[in-house]
Amino acid sequence: MTDKKNKIEEFTDSEYKWGFHTDIEQEMAPKGLNEDIIRLISKKKNEPEFLLDFRLKAYRHWLTMDQPNWSSMNVPAIDFNDIIYFAQPKKKKLNSLDEVDPEILETYKKLGIPLEEQKALSGVAVDAVFDSVSVATTYKEMLGEMGIIFCSFSEAVQTHPDLIKEYLGSVVPWRDNFFATLNSAVFTDGSFCYIPRGVKCPIELSTYFRINAKGTGQFERTLIIAEEGAEVSYLEGCTAPQRDENQLHAAVVELFAHKDAKIKYSTVQNWYPGDKNGKGGIFNFVTKRGKCHGDNSKISWTQVETGSALTWKYPSCILKGDNSTGEFYSIAVTNNYQQADTGTKMIHLGKNTNSTIISKGVSAGKARNSYRGLVRTGPAATNARNFSQCDSLLIGDRCGAHTFPYIDAKGSTATIEHEATTSKISDDQLFYLQQRGIEPEDAVTMIVNGFCKEVLNELPMEFAVEARKLLGVSLEGSVG
Repeated sequence: MTDKKNKIEEFTDSEYKWGFHTDIEQEMAPKGLNEDIIRLISKKKNEPEFLLDFRLKAYRHWLTMDQPNWSSMNVPAIDFNDIIYFAQPKKKKLNSLDEVDPEILETYKKLGIPLEEQKALSGVAVDAVFDSVSVATTYKEMLGEMGIIFCSFSEAVQTHPDLIKEYLGSVVPWRDNFFATLNSAVFTDGSFCYIPRGVKCPIELSTYFRINAKGTGQFERTLIIAEEGAEVSYLEGCTAPQRDENQLHAAVVELFAHKDAKIKYSTVQNWYPGDKNGKGGIFNFVTKRGKCHGDNSKISWTQVETGSALTWKYPSCILKGDNSTGEFYSIAVTNNYQQADTGTKMIHLGKNTNSTIISKGVSAGKARNSYRGLVRTGPAATNARNFSQCDSLLIGDRCGAHTFPYIDAKGSTATIEHEATTSKISDDQLFYLQQRGIEPEDAVTMIVNGFCKEVLNELPMEFAVEARKLLGVSLEGSVG
């Protein structure tokens, strides 16, 4: 037993595996947030006038807003003037993968995303975002032959300004909420995907976000448009160096699905969560929303949240088209002093719309984990249907799990079901597995993987394997 305990302590002291930083020369904007900084970002990106106007409108509105305090988290005061809003490698070369700084290529190799090997392998196209810029996008030419546009947001602004102008802010308006409005003012880069009518994207599209520079925040923007009958599966991953200071990540993701289109959006969020005493870590305040604009369209969110000191995120669907479908599958794991307030919103506006919510929360250490969800059916949403299931699993007696479901039904024909459970890993379960020679940490991982099976099954295979490993790593040291 003593050996087992020592092993647990060893796990507890283990470092975040992606906490290294890359020592490269970087160009940075001065600290602080004002109109000059916003104009500087816009100038660096060579943006058209309409985009600068979009940023300035958002910034001026943001100045009138207060930081929200309704979430079930303790959020320390954030000094928004103590953040660097733009940082990029000095050797910025985007013409081809061959011209990317070798240090950056090595960074992605260490993260398990060997961009160079992408030239020879098939299966996933990657857009790699490093601090405030995209440094490489693979398979652009091959996808372009099918009419698919997959590139950095900055490039799309230059090459497809009409699409940006039409869709930017069409799902998440610039005045939507405090952090979305901040993002609208200072966003730097991100990914842009456009799938033309009737085209099914043959490979997974993926973006990997990496924060590297000290003192910076990352404010990316992702926009995915699926035209009538189009289909796409998109993956998102992220990590950050291990630092004692907190860094801010405030992103916006907009999905737009036309008639008969399908978008599947998967995330494995693995930002630095802080140390075992709660020092450092990323503040992750993200707005993600999809619009099923056309009839028979479908948007599916799948996410595994294991990192960040604080997470505030509610991927949502607006089901405007008749017979449209929204799905949300989520695992949120918190350990040590992490806090997560996550969930979803399903807004039913069209007839015969359907939504499913499966949420799994795992809390360990002194962490807090909350599910917050909204299911709303409008007066015209006849025969709308929703099923929600929220399960919480507690490991230890010092963590917490909370559920805040909101239901707002305007019509009399809607069917809304909600199920919720809270359970705890019992000594009997652990004893049963340990009797068969399974170490305590491995036993917890097995139980958690079984608890999360429904969500893991929704992930693309490559991500599901990675997510299963990540669940084990995130809960290291949680048993004792």
